[in-house]
Amino acid sequence: MNRSFEVVIGLEIHAQLATVSKIFSGASTAYGAAANTQACLVDLGYPGVLPVLNEEVVRMATMFGLAVNATIAERSVFARKNYFYPDLPKGYQISQYELPIVEHGELIIRDDTGNDKRIGITRAHLEEDAGKSIHEGLDKFSGIDLNRAGTPLLEIVSEPELSSAKEAVAYMRKIHTIVRYLGISDGNMQEGSFRCDANVSVRPHGQQELGTRTELKNLNSFRFVEKAINFEIERQIELIEDGGEVVQETRLYDSDRDETRPMRSKEEANDYRYFPDPDLLPVEIDAAYIEAVRETLPELPDAKQERFVDEYKIRVDDAAILTASRSLADYFEQVAAATRDRPQGVANFVIGELAGALNRDGLGIEQSPVSAAALAGLLDRVKDNTISGKIAKEVFEAMWAGEGSADEVIDARGLRQITDTAAIESVVDQVIAANPGQVAEYKAGKQKLIGFFVGQVMKATGGKANPGQVNKILKDKLG
Repeated sequence: MNRSFEVVIGLEIHAQLATVSKIFSGASTAYGAAANTQACLVDLGYPGVLPVLNEEVVRMATMFGLAVNATIAERSVFARKNYFYPDLPKGYQISQYELPIVEHGELIIRDDTGNDKRIGITRAHLEEDAGKSIHEGLDKFSGIDLNRAGTPLLEIVSEPELSSAKEAVAYMRKIHTIVRYLGISDGNMQEGSFRCDANVSVRPHGQQELGTRTELKNLNSFRFVEKAINFEIERQIELIEDGGEVVQETRLYDSDRDETRPMRSKEEANDYRYFPDPDLLPVEIDAAYIEAVRETLPELPDAKQERFVDEYKIRVDDAAILTASRSLADYFEQVAAATRDRPQGVANFVIGELAGALNRDGLGIEQSPVSAAALAGLLDRVKDNTISGKIAKEVFEAMWAGEGSADEVIDARGLRQITDTAAIESVVDQVIAANPGQVAEYKAGKQKLIGFFVGQVMKATGGKANPGQVNKILKDKLG
């Protein structure tokens, strides 16, 4: 990237709220139903129908605002955002404009140098989703599925304070973690529950005025956000260096070709002719309501990470990984409470073997075949020297495959560690006798050969000899 330019990025994140019914109607928000089976007369914009606000969305928006240290408006107003599109049968979208429910929040992320950076959250407002245009399998026609119409969204708008694609992803991940911790969104990006628009501009270093921005629409994976922003940064810099000008427009990211392309000219707020929705009263909540919601907040990711480091004495980076998911953090704490192993050992196994198996099989921690209690039982068998750490990996894979508890697998496969000193000494004597050349080298000062001897003993015992005893007996016998 050309270092003579400064990058300025702002994100607009749309988080679908986890309500059972829609924001202004009683229709279901369940995912995956047949097209147009979950759109009622309100969602379809029939004449004479009236929207009724779902109280749950107000509670969820308030939770989010409190979680990011924002101001919660005691009076907010819904507005009509007017535009024509086939998936918007009313001809307008109900959103919030001048008076949103959440304003002036903040989030701390790690910047590109690993330091903490504060990112301002301009606002978070409630709105309804539009329907969806369907193009696949319809030849030259397009279909419209209005199941999503009226689905509640919380649109979270950052200040233009992100300076790279990596920072944008870090910010987006942090928001994703928070809404899932709060339980206000499932954050499922494949189902469209969490997506983002990125506003990207560049300007020469030292220039105060922002450059012309483009908006990248509907990015639905962290990887695509990073790739799309990086492509757009390079495109804008090359355009300016070649004497051209960046045009304010909306662009789409083509993941197959790894490029952005124009979608339409970018609208300004006055193009939408916002005005207060006459069918909806202002939303008025008082300080008592806000405080009652505050009492329901869970321990948030940053606080939990800090506690894990202080209470469990685990590494900061490990605490960050474990607390990125509330479910994973809960799993870790359950294992740590149930095993005699030290917390760092638990963290190592959860982040290593367990996370690896989950990723390999495409599972979430909630679907883990090995429960927290079962994993604690396995770690106890390492702690009491029933098996070695290496054998524990074999036992874990067997438990993952459904072969039973750690004790059942160990007994069925005959994996109990050999701790009988006489038995280990016998194997050590055989290994020493079989490798006179290496023995001579070791005694001549090549101390690293101890690893060779340990390996030979472990091989001879099928990995069952206690490694600590093997090391001690070898060093004694080799002088």
